[in-house]
Amino acid sequence: MLFVCLGNICRSPLAEGVFRDHVDRAGLADSFEVASAGTAGWHVGDRPDARMLETARRHGIELSSRGRQLRAEDLESHDLLLAMDRDNLHDILFLDPEGRFADKVRLFREFDPDPGDWQVPDPYYGGPEGFEQVFDIVDRTCRALLGALAAHVRVAG
Repeated sequence: MLFVCLGNICRSPLAEGVFRDHVDRAGLADSFEVASAGTAGWHVGDRPDARMLETARRHGIELSSRGRQLRAEDLESHDLLLAMDRDNLHDILFLDPEGRFADKVRLFREFDPDPGDWQVPDPYYGGPEGFEQVFDIVDRTCRALLGALAAHVRVAG
């Protein structure tokens, strides 16, 4: 599973860390490979944004990923790519002009029980309340995502 946002320093590393935490607590760590990437390469090798690190830490989540840029090979090597917003979705699909992997690419908030406008807002240019809002969205959606996928994992396992 690959979570994808623009720079891979706010939303997607948070989703990676939160989903991994939910998977670990459910005893399903051996069933999921979880990663994140950005559609842009500005933050390759960087730790997540300090404000996102602090927000996650306040909720008991440690973010350990480093920024990396999405590659066309990711479409083949991951079973599910979850875009944080429509622009990211477009950029992911742009790497697959023949549409061979389109069925693996979804908006993250398709799994959100309260999807709003279907996009996870980018908190980068805002204040702390934006990071908290994103945490709430990501946590709620990751819970629902795991619920949707756990039945398949248990059946396959």
